[in-house]
This record gives sequence, C-alpha cells and structure tokens, in this order.
Amino acid sequence: MSFVDQVNPKQLEAIKAVQGPVMVIAGPGSGKTRVLTFRIAHLINIGVPAYQILALTFTNKAASEMRERVTKIVGDKSKSLWMGTFHSIFARLLRVECEKLGYGKNFSIYDTQDSISLIKNVMNDLGVPSQNYNPRSVLSRISGAKNQLITPEVYQEQAADIFEEKTGLIWNEYRKRLKQNNGMDFDDLLLKPIDLLTQHKKILEHYQDRFKFILIDEYQDTNHAQYVLVNLLAQKNRNICVVGDDAQSIYAFRGADIRNILEFERNYPDLKIIRLEQNYRSTKIILKAADGLIKNNVDQIPKDLWTENDDGAKITVLHCNDDADEGGSIVKSIFEESGKHKLQFKEFAIMYRTNAQSRSLEDALRKNSIPYSIIGGVEFYLRKEVKDVLAYLRLLVNPADNESFRRIVNYPSRGIGAVAVDHLKKFAVSNSLGFLEAAAHAPEISGISAKGKNAIAALAAMFTKYQRLRGEMSISEMSRALVDEIGILHIFKDEGTPEAIARWENVQELLSAITEFSEQNAEATLEDFLQDVTLVSDVDRWEDKFNSVTLMTLHSAKGLEFPVVFIAGLEEGLLPFYSAEPDRKTLEEERRLLYVGLTRAKKILFLSHVRIRFRFGEMSYQSPSRFIDEIDSSLIETRRSIAKHYAAEPAKRKIADSSVKARRMKKEKSESHYFTDEQPDYDGQSDEMLSEGTVVEHEIFGKGKIVRVSGSGDSQKAVVEFYDVGRKNLMLKYARLKIV
Repeated sequence: MSFVDQVNPKQLEAIKAVQGPVMVIAGPGSGKTRVLTFRIAHLINIGVPAYQILALTFTNKAASEMRERVTKIVGDKSKSLWMGTFHSIFARLLRVECEKLGYGKNFSIYDTQDSISLIKNVMNDLGVPSQNYNPRSVLSRISGAKNQLITPEVYQEQAADIFEEKTGLIWNEYRKRLKQNNGMDFDDLLLKPIDLLTQHKKILEHYQDRFKFILIDEYQDTNHAQYVLVNLLAQKNRNICVVGDDAQSIYAFRGADIRNILEFERNYPDLKIIRLEQNYRSTKIILKAADGLIKNNVDQIPKDLWTENDDGAKITVLHCNDDADEGGSIVKSIFEESGKHKLQFKEFAIMYRTNAQSRSLEDALRKNSIPYSIIGGVEFYLRKEVKDVLAYLRLLVNPADNESFRRIVNYPSRGIGAVAVDHLKKFAVSNSLGFLEAAAHAPEISGISAKGKNAIAALAAMFTKYQRLRGEMSISEMSRALVDEIGILHIFKDEGTPEAIARWENVQELLSAITEFSEQNAEATLEDFLQDVTLVSDVDRWEDKFNSVTLMTLHSAKGLEFPVVFIAGLEEGLLPFYSAEPDRKTLEEERRLLYVGLTRAKKILFLSHVRIRFRFGEMSYQSPSRFIDEIDSSLIETRRSIAKHYAAEPAKRKIADSSVKARRMKKEKSESHYFTDEQPDYDGQSDEMLSEGTVVEHEIFGKGKIVRVSGSGDSQKAVVEFYDVGRKNLMLKYARLKIV
C-alpha cells in the first residue's frame, strides 16, 4: 500500500503513530476519514489481524464508507474487522455474552418510541398520571441518569423533587419490565457491556486481548458511559486513538460530555497529540469566518485552521421581513446561484436550529416547484404501519416481548378488546408467563368470550407456525408470507385512499429492505435485520442520488458537505437558542453548532434572519444573532429584502395597542427584539446615557431597569429587566428606549 503521496505530513504522522495513546484533533474538512481509513489499512498491512482492531463511529453511514475504503486497499484481510457505531458494536458483543447477564440472545432492542410506550404502561399500572408527568420527559431523565451510570436506587435516594421521586419509581419498574420482556433500550446497549466487563474479569481480559488497537471517531460526542466502556477495553494495551474536534461538540442534550476530549490527557499522560488544521473543503473566506467565530469560545483546544483553496465569494447575510420572506429570499438565491454556477438542486442545503422552522421554507420550495428532501423528518422505520410489521417480526424472534404483543394483539382487528387483553395479562402475570405464551392457554382464561378466546388462540398458533418455519424459509420469504397472512396489505388496498396507498407502499418498501438485506448478507438472521433497522439513524438513510435541495437541522448536518449552504434564523433566542439569559456553556455550545453549519459549506454561504417570526403561535419581534457580529465584517456582504408581506393571516397581524403587544410578548419564550430600516430614534438621547440602573421605557415592553450594557457603537446591547414581561436582550441601535 502506498499512501505517502495521498496525504499531508500531519495526516501521515497520525496514520503511522500506532503504538500508545494518540489524540488526533481534526478540524472540519481536514481529511479525517482518509486518516482513519489509511490508519486501519496500515495496521493490517504491518501484520495486525483485522479482528484485533475495534473502530467505533457515530453513524452507520460513516462505518460503511470506511469499511468499503479499507476493503479496497487491503482486500479480504479486512473481513474480520470490528467496525460500527457504539450501539451496533456492543449489541453484537451482547448477542454473544448476554446470557451471563440473564438475557436471551434473541433480546429485543427498544427504540425511543418503544421505550415511551413501555413507560406509559408502567405509569398506568402504577397510577401515575401522564398529564402531570410526561412519559417522554420521564424517559429523558432516566436516560440522562443511566448515561451517568446512576442506578434507580441512587436516583431515588438523591431525588430533589416530586418529579424525580416519581421518575425513580417508574424507572425501577421500567427496568424490571424490560428484563421480563428480554429487551434492552438504547442506553442498555452501553450499560450492559459495562456490567459484563466489570462483573466478569475473564471476559474483560478476553476482549482486552481481542481488541488490541482501538480507534474512535467523533470522540467529542462520547458520553460518560462510552468513556468508561472504551477505557475498560483500552487499559491493558493502551493502543487507543481518538479522533475528533472539540469545536464540533454539539450533542450535550444527548449526554455528550466535551470534557472527554478536553481532558483526555489526564487519563493518558504520555498522550501524543496531532493536529489536522489544513482544510480541503471550504474557501478561505468561509474558513476564516468559522475560525474567527469559534475562537470566541473559552473551552477549546487551540488550533489554527488554514486552506490552500481560493478566497471564494463573501458570505451573504439576508435581512428578511418575516418567515415567508426568508423562504422566498432563499428560493430566489437558489435560482440565482444555480443559474450562475450551473449547479443542481442536490448541491444546495438549507439548515436551521429547530424543526419548526422548516414549514415556511418548505412552503417556499413547493410554491416554486423546487424538489426537496428532509433529514430528520418522520423516519421511515418509525411510521406506524412499518412499526406494526416490525412488531410482528420482533415477537416472532423474541416471544417474551410483551410490548410487541400489546401492539399487534388486535391489529388488524380480531375482535380482541381491551377487557380480553386485561384478563390475558392477569393470567400471564399470575402464571409467570409472557403474553404470547399465555395466549396459547386462551381456553383456560376466564372472563374472555368464546370468540375472543378463539381469536387469541389463533394468533398464538400463527406465531407457533412461523417459529417452526424459521429454519425452512429465508427471512425474506418468511416476512412476506407473514405479512400476507396478517392481511394488512389487502386492508390498505381495499381502503384505496391516498393515505392507505402510501401505507401499502411503505410496507412493500419494508419487505424490499428485508430482501435487500438478506441478499447482501448471506448468513443474516431476522435478529440481525431487526437490530440493524432499530439502530439506523435519519442521516444513515439519507442519499444524495436525488436531485433535490436538502433540508436539515444543524444537529443533523455533522459529517455532510455541500457546495452551497443556507443557514436560516440567525436570531437571538433562536440561534443562539435560549428562553432565559444563557450562561457561557450554553452560548459556547450554540456557537459550536453554528460553526458546524458554517463549515459544511464548500463554495457559497448564506446566513439569514428576520424581523418578525411566528413562534409558539405568536408574532415575535426578532433581533439579529450576536454571532453575526462575531464574524469579521470584511467577510460579509448584506442583502436587504424589499418585500413587505408577512407570514400570518391578517387577523393575526393586527396588534391594536402596546398593551396587547406586551401580553403577546410575555408568551414569547425567546429574549428578542426587532430591527428596522429606519434610523433609530432615541429622542435625542445618547447611548452613553444608558447605563446600569437607568430606568427606561420601551414602546412594547413598557418600563424597566437596565441590568447590563455591553459592546459599543452599532453593536451596543443592553439587558433590561422589564416590570411586566421580564428580562430582554436588546440591540440599542434598534430598541428606541426612552429614559424615564
């Protein structure tokens, strides 16, 4: 293998530094994937067996791309390489070892939807009202605690309020039900391997000897559980290479801990640090803007990004009137740039902070007949009809999966009502049986009608038949036969509505996916397919083969790049996103999020913000994001819209007087203000007169006291505590404050 002429000196150093702990700080567009690929190939070529290499990524898409590249270089020698996401790799390990933890190897993996459903059932049985305790919020609290390796017992002991007390109670029962169902949730795929390795010393030693070389991509996105797990495996041989960029750590809300990369040297004092600072993706102007922005963060590993690419065009900032105007301005710019540079629609991406922002952007694209695809919409495998078929398949694989049984017991309708299911459940609990196993005893269960007993027994018999056929049919043949016997395709066809036809097509697509999976993986089992689809992400399913504009949140943009990028909604309260005065850590994560967005652009970059945006059903006056001011003004050109239309219906636009405006602004959660094209009017009073403690009056918010003044000139800002509507961040140039 010759790769010397395909990499720069720093990349070569990272590829060849295979012994001992190594941290590669890889700036955006610095060839990180190439380094990881060549590093793995280099290890194999110097005699390291592929099965001794563990490579962990954060998306299946990244793992597949790297595996293909490695195979092209070293051929079949890469077949035994363990490469994949944390969850897929450790699910694979658990399939081998889980019996030592009391699980069957056919365990189900519960996605977020499944977990919420189980928590709802637990809450119902415990008499905890979902109106007072949101099941999704409960799951979020449980997940956060699990990723910090906190047990339900400790959580209950440390509960600070009634919500945490109830969460601890629910968690304890949720954990029991998962075990009874022979199921694990996403967090368990990390926690159970830790239990396995800490409780069984021989197993730990086996996998330490097995994985002598460990590589981790996107290390800045690891959480505490992943950190502990990796260090358990690496502590013997210490050949661990972590690759990442602290400036792209944007998943704190998922439990990612930036300290893992910032403090990695504490665990490995002999660490070798290699910085990849040359960018191959973006123009000089885009890179300089991103580098200048991120240098405002305090918590970071110092690096200086540079590129030999052209200067490129200046960054365009679009000043828009409202949501509709923003969508229209972006569409206009797409047409202009595609005509000027002969670009296809698939070379454009529109990014935003929250999913809610996509509506007005989609409207504008549809009105102008521009095709688009969304990353992060309703994922295919979460659609109801797809989940229903998957529940049948999961129950076939894991008869103990009571949640899957609940889902399909009367779908399609078999005349098995809630009362019958309740009697079945009580029989199952009193006899220590799973629900499907109890269904086989339907004739013995009292309280159920003869018709109900026959329907339940027939359902159990159908599963018994297909469990027997599993060894005689391919997973593709068996899935199609089962779906045909269930009859849902006939139901959708008979219904004949556009929605029903779409559901029919989705089930057919699922069956095609099973066929394709079995053809690509000759030895694949149904368990393998179910695990694969449960762990797939929205980004994994995205393909650029269609000529359409891509829409996505900034959190979904990691790892992608486009010639032209639009980032919409650069407004205070939206990007940076906050509902109260943000602290430094919050602002730094939001700044990293914008940094990720900026560095997705290869050639052309647009930033947009609006005066008026409808948020939470109310009209909100917005002020431009502070992050725009943090970009060198010499890199920016502005374009102001001349449109005068607004996004709301006329009735919603009418705000009769300032008292009504104030009441509406109270409901608006963001701390925001508007700007105008007119010259600001301070009634002749200088900004210098506005200082901490000054009592002022605003035409919408009323009277208040200045808490803090910062900046100077046009960028001067004030934090004002208004008596009626609370604290607001205002740009003094546009605030039109009067001193009282």
